[in-house]
Amino acid sequence: MTGDIETLEQLSTEYKESMPADLRETKSFDWYLEAVYDDPKITRNAHQRVADMFDYYGTTYDETEGVVEYQLASEDPLNDGENTFYGTVIHQSIHEFVNKVKSGARRLGPERRIKLLLGPVGSGKSHFDKQVREYFEDYTMHEEGRMYTFRWTNLCDVIKDQDPADDTVRSPMNQDPLVLLPYEQRQRVIDDVNERLDAPYTIQNEQSLDPESEFYMDKLLAYYDDDLQQVLENHVEIIRFVADENKRQGLETFEPKDKKNQDETELTGDVNYSKIAIYGESDPRAFDYSGAFCNANRGIFSGEELLKLQREFLYDFLHATQEQTIKPKNNPRIDIDQVIVGRTNMPEYKDKKGDEKMEAFNDRTKRIDFPYVLSYEDESQIYQKMLNNADVPDINVEPHTLEMAGLFGVLTRIEEPDAETVDLLSKVKAYNGEIDEGDDIDIKKLREEAEQTAEIGEGMVGISPRFIGDEIAEAIMDSKHRSRGFLSPLTVFNFFEENLEHHGSIPEDNFETYYRYLETVREEYKERAIEDVRHALAYDLDEIQRQGEKYMDHVMAYIDDDTIEDELTGREQEPDETFLRSVEEKLDIPEDRKEDFRQEVSNWVSRRAREGEAFNPQDNERLRRALERKLWEDKKHNINFSALVSANEFDDDERSAWIDALMEQGYSEGGAKEVLEFAGAEVAKAEMED
Repeated sequence: MTGDIETLEQLSTEYKESMPADLRETKSFDWYLEAVYDDPKITRNAHQRVADMFDYYGTTYDETEGVVEYQLASEDPLNDGENTFYGTVIHQSIHEFVNKVKSGARRLGPERRIKLLLGPVGSGKSHFDKQVREYFEDYTMHEEGRMYTFRWTNLCDVIKDQDPADDTVRSPMNQDPLVLLPYEQRQRVIDDVNERLDAPYTIQNEQSLDPESEFYMDKLLAYYDDDLQQVLENHVEIIRFVADENKRQGLETFEPKDKKNQDETELTGDVNYSKIAIYGESDPRAFDYSGAFCNANRGIFSGEELLKLQREFLYDFLHATQEQTIKPKNNPRIDIDQVIVGRTNMPEYKDKKGDEKMEAFNDRTKRIDFPYVLSYEDESQIYQKMLNNADVPDINVEPHTLEMAGLFGVLTRIEEPDAETVDLLSKVKAYNGEIDEGDDIDIKKLREEAEQTAEIGEGMVGISPRFIGDEIAEAIMDSKHRSRGFLSPLTVFNFFEENLEHHGSIPEDNFETYYRYLETVREEYKERAIEDVRHALAYDLDEIQRQGEKYMDHVMAYIDDDTIEDELTGREQEPDETFLRSVEEKLDIPEDRKEDFRQEVSNWVSRRAREGEAFNPQDNERLRRALERKLWEDKKHNINFSALVSANEFDDDERSAWIDALMEQGYSEGGAKEVLEFAGAEVAKAEMED
């Protein structure tokens, strides 16, 4: 065996270094009190800790959208970017969620509400919820996120009927050690540490001890004649508390099981029947703190498909949110401290929203919409992430494949615009950031119109990324079975068309509309394919530079109402309007908008000149595109299009050069041949029609 291998010693050392240094240590209450004064943040509540967690992993600010992007979602540093989120609308949702948590940290109200993530299937809400829990686990492992709880020790020395197996008992609710102090004394400590606290919130802790701990405290205080110091020194140990979802510590996920047989004890805990014989039924030591709310204390409660729960079962959430307590059967109320997150899909939300008997519950929720991505390039990154995270066969994903798949998905999610000047495809492109300076498109107005026409919000209906991802996967495997080493948009389109009606979550009423959208995407791809072939067949950097300089000379003369020297005769002449329009028409710039475009490129050239940059039409996307198309128009009559579509001329030198040029754009050899045949046939057909 050659090469470096991991040894057990190396793996063990790495693991040990990743663990908190004090994870296995026990501390005294005196130590904890001093630690709180040194670092008041160790006694934060759940909302404050979760809020700080989002900032801990880094933030960036999108000034254009006014949105904070949290890097645990936008970059996923723990997993090297494996689980990143794409799309402005998603980061807006995450920004809104964090704002609610931060408001809760300041006790502005959301700390007493359920954060309800609402969205269609496959919109990313479950993925985000899971990511938050994963990062909370990691955060509590770090010094910045540390928290502590306590355990009772040597109980059998004082409490005569204490089961020897319970001589040491961990705080059942993993409460903060400060709750061991009586309220008046505790509040004095809190007032002191708040003066030392550097944070946008203040420390608060008005909780009571859980019933079992209250029982021990009463017994021990009676034994020591109310000497609290003796109790805490002789019977309390402080221990590090790390959130762990698998151990159900500080994190809990709750999923509805049988709708007809739901038991509130799943949330609040139940009698510990093994202890009844020892302590008796009414003894607080005979209670099992295994309910979901108990396990989530000090951290995050995550309720999956929350609104599928029976109405009566949801009543437990009223106390859990508004009063921050739970009420187990035949037991006192128990204080809780946690961020309660719920997730639900559209049908359940509509059902519960229309139920008058759910008014109290609905009033205690803060809805955060998780719509589908509305930028098709962002959507394509979701599919690229899927491919990056998978064991993809050796196959080349051809240019435009994922973008066109994303375009189809986004078309199904966007509200049809009302404005006569903007069609659906133009709106989609605007949402994708494809707006030129001369375009008369107001994105803000489009969004406002969509919010008024959408039932809940734009992007809350349509085709799921899961459907599109599944069809991409099928298309990949089909390509491999047919020994095609590439995946093209044409193959993906075929799978969309074949399987659209087989997908259970797509309403039958939408089939006709979605087929129409698919044809729109085919047309868009046709234009892009022809553009790529045009680039390969007629691209000439020197000629584009020359034509660009000529265009700008005539534009400047036109703007300055001046003449220009003729290249051949040397005589002064008026700007060549025919030449100028031959360039501008390649961008579909109408006669009445030509001056706006000319002024636009003139301003661009002037800015470049002031910055000491030489003129290069390649640096202006619109001008480059116009010049390329004009060059293609000038040259296409000399191109043998039959060679593009003929399978018998693959060895032709000219055809090989075209294939090489396309491969430089990212095509595989097979994909280049396919796009040549496809685009060549389309151009030849257009030529015949002309």
